Order: sequence, then structure tokens, then C-alpha cells
Amino acid sequence: MFEMYRTAAGMGEAEIVVKKSRFIGRTYPTASSAEAEERLSVVREQFHDANHTVFGYVIGVNGLTQRYSDDGEPSGTAGIPVLDVIKKLELVNVLVTVTRYFGGTLLGRGGLVRAYGAAGKAALVAAGAVRRVPCEQYSVTVDYGMSGKVENELRRAGVQIAATEYQADVMYTVVLHPEQRQSVYSLLQEITADGFLWEIEDEVYVDEPFVIS
Repeated sequence: MFEMYRTAAGMGEAEIVVKKSRFIGRTYPTASSAEAEERLSVVREQFHDANHTVFGYVIGVNGLTQRYSDDGEPSGTAGIPVLDVIKKLELVNVLVTVTRYFGGTLLGRGGLVRAYGAAGKAALVAAGAVRRVPCEQYSVTVDYGMSGKVENELRRAGVQIAATEYQADVMYTVVLHPEQRQSVYSLLQEITADGFLWEIEDEVYVDEPFVIS
């Protein structure tokens, strides 16, 4: 069975200004270290005239691959704050970059940590986040005479109907949380008097948005 995890909902960008230094944060959903490194190369090329482009990423459902870079900033003041934001939010499969254009005023170690962390979090808030919840996909086949009632009752029970095919019979593709399986099966038994076919097709993820705070 798949494992539930939390990740970015999409790409996000945000900018903050601290004592005239611009910090441009970007978030990218990222499935692998190789993809993260490719995206990082693109960002650095795009902001080739910037003073620094730091990053942090966490890859893998269990967050086993973690990497960061200060890109010339004092050690521990840039990449680690960005990585820490990702970890505190318990997000995985995500890359966050923060590009700095120096504004002429030194911020000190504490100021850098706060600025890079704030820009990283702002980029994650802009991207939004989802829980990727493991679910099961089933095909449910019934005859035409029962199809209207079956569809109505499934929707009333809060079942996600992903697709409907009309052939010799009607086949619904439904997505269920594991805890729904028995209750939906019993519902179908009741409304069709056991006149249905039921077959698991796949394990899938369902994305449930949540608010980053």
C-alpha cells in the first residue's frame, strides 16, 4: 500500500525585501534528486546576475534524501533555514530555492537566517500544499436498470466517481479510502440485491489540500 505524504500543490513564487536586499523564493514539486538538480540549474541560469541562489530539498516519501546549499553565504545562514522550513512543515518531494540580490547592507547571521527562512516559507505558502492520501480504485459494473439508483446512492455516500463507461452494462470507476471499502460494498449489495460486479483496479493517490500556517 502507498504511504500518505505531504507535498507542494504546485509551483509557487514569492519575494520579500529586507534592508534593500531582494529575496526571491520559489517552490517546485520534485520527484527525484535529478529533477531537483535540473530545476536548480534552470533557476541559477535565470538569475545568473544574482549574488546568491541557495536551496533546500527533501526527496522520498520518508524524506530520506535531503540536501541544501548556502551558495557562498556564511555557513548555516541560508540553505539550512530553507531546508528547515520544508522539514518543519513535514513536506517531501519538494525543492525550494531562494535567490538574493544584495541591497548594500549586511544583515548579520541572524538576519540572514530569518530572511532566507521567511522567503522560503513565503514561496511554500504561494505554492500551497496537499496531502497525498493512498486510496483504492475499483470498477463497479451494473445493468442499465440499476445504474441511475447506483450512481445517486454512490454520490450521496460521498464516493468519488472518476469515470463512467456505457457498454453492454454500465461501469463506474470509483475511488475509495480504505475505510470506505466495506461500507460501499455493503451499500452496493443492498441496492442491487447482489447484482453487481466489483473489481479492484489500482492503488492511487488522492490529493487533499491543506493550509500552510
